[in-house]
Amino acid sequence: MEQHDFLVALVVFLVAAVVAVPVARRFGLGAVLGYLLAGVAIGPWALRLVTNVESILHFSEFGVVLMMFVIGLELEPKKLWELRRVIFGYGGAQMAACALLIGGAAVLVGAPWQVALVAGLGLALSSTAIALATLSERNLFGTPAGAAGFGILLFQDVAAIPMIALLPLLAAGGAEAGPHGAAGWLGAAKAVGVIGAVVVGGRYLVRPALRFIARTDMREMFTAFALLLVVGIALMMDAVGLSMALGTFLAGVLLADSEYRHALEADLEPFKGLLLGLFFMAVGMSIDFGVLMQAPVQVAALVVGFVLLKTVTLAVLAPRFGIARGQWLLFALLISQGGEFAFVVFGVAGGAGLLPERTQALLVLVVALSMVATPLLLLAYDRLVAPRLARLARRPDDVIASQDNPVLIAGFGRFGQIIGRLLYAQGIGVTVLDHDPDQIEFLRKYDFKVFYGDATRMDLLESAGAERARILVVAIDGMEDSLALIDCVRARFPHLEIYARARHVSHVYQLKDRGVHLFEREVFEGSLLLGRRVLEGLGYDPVQARSVALRFRRHNIAAIERFYPHYTDQKKLVSLARQARDELEEMFRQDRDQRRRREEEDWS
Repeated sequence: MEQHDFLVALVVFLVAAVVAVPVARRFGLGAVLGYLLAGVAIGPWALRLVTNVESILHFSEFGVVLMMFVIGLELEPKKLWELRRVIFGYGGAQMAACALLIGGAAVLVGAPWQVALVAGLGLALSSTAIALATLSERNLFGTPAGAAGFGILLFQDVAAIPMIALLPLLAAGGAEAGPHGAAGWLGAAKAVGVIGAVVVGGRYLVRPALRFIARTDMREMFTAFALLLVVGIALMMDAVGLSMALGTFLAGVLLADSEYRHALEADLEPFKGLLLGLFFMAVGMSIDFGVLMQAPVQVAALVVGFVLLKTVTLAVLAPRFGIARGQWLLFALLISQGGEFAFVVFGVAGGAGLLPERTQALLVLVVALSMVATPLLLLAYDRLVAPRLARLARRPDDVIASQDNPVLIAGFGRFGQIIGRLLYAQGIGVTVLDHDPDQIEFLRKYDFKVFYGDATRMDLLESAGAERARILVVAIDGMEDSLALIDCVRARFPHLEIYARARHVSHVYQLKDRGVHLFEREVFEGSLLLGRRVLEGLGYDPVQARSVALRFRRHNIAAIERFYPHYTDQKKLVSLARQARDELEEMFRQDRDQRRRREEEDWS
């Protein structure tokens, strides 16, 4: 019966994830919010398909543990040491500021100092799972905001350990402080011993074990050992009251320069993703709508006040963390929520008598709702704030003195630069327009005549000398922008010959619709040249490799010309593509047969 219940619960979780997450992403809500909403739907306050929320939450926290191990694999010890200022400086400043302000606000509304202290410390923590998942989803790890956020989250994981250990001492006080103090020293000694074991084992024992298992050439055994490694370290850390996530992160850092790093990461990635999704669903299920319905106004005020206070504090600290002005609010929203360790802090504090039962339930609910609020706030930021910041950040277009160059280049990225440098080297005058101010300032240092402006503005093109120019090179990134520019130029400056950058075959067809027949696909020629090099590396004669590549090139271009009249007819296009593939295979088969016959003749 238990096995049947487990399978039913597994089906419920998988169906909820498969339905909710794609729908949430389809509407631009993000995967995290999809998981949270799925958890609310199947939890004890909605469909009641799953009710043992606490056990699910404890199990799913292993997803955070795996995530920290994988992140550790990306950070070598040297790189981690370079981040010490970010981790301890930024992390310490964030924890102190948020704890003081939240605790002070609690005292002002009449909370006892013990409750205020616990609330301040617990709510200063942020969700490692939500923040890191969001940083990864938005590709922000390489930005100052991402680096500061990661350092702060790592410091919080470290700070949660003494915080949880000291709460019983705070409750004990007086005469009982002595025994608790001795227990605390013993716990600290155990913690140091376990961390030492992780460091020594990770450096000197795990690598030989990985090498031995890799020699068996059994992929499933390697995966099993990777899981055993993470679970074993998590259990050791948990046994002495330390953060499991911190322990596995440390183990990952020690293996970051190992030759098995990528294999470990690849093996654990699927487990990490599924368990993180389960964790987010468990958070959604843990929202106590009973407490919410009893005091909806109070709960709403607490959630709004907490998120607002933490967001403002982080936004004020952001400039001191070296974060660009345009990312202050984004950085603050990323870690404005409560964290999973807050559940533990409030649980320990409630068990030690520091928090009344109702206060504990309220604080847990505030943390859970703040986690739900983060994806919504980030969505609002993307829709409402980011476009406005982008408009404010845009500088006015350059005033272009009358130009008299024969060539205009719209877009001076990697593609446009090669064309421009080639023409400059031949002494041919070129006027360049680009909309990336950083790129323009960089190029001007090397005496390139580049102007900031939107090339689709006809008055700007006129100032740039479009009336007198002979050729316009369209090398801007966006396909839609390039087509819009071509449409405008065709109407206003019909004498200009247009040479265009084509991103892919579909773009080629739309260029041909506009009468543009001078274009180059941006990766086609480079890919073909590299293909020739591969053939030569496999032993082909260079002349033969060039001949094969040129035949392929001619066939590909001829196929595009043949497909063009039918590219809007999907069924016809599929049929022609199959026919072209068969023709290409037959052509190369004939080439191989001819080569073999020549070789046989040479030997005879």
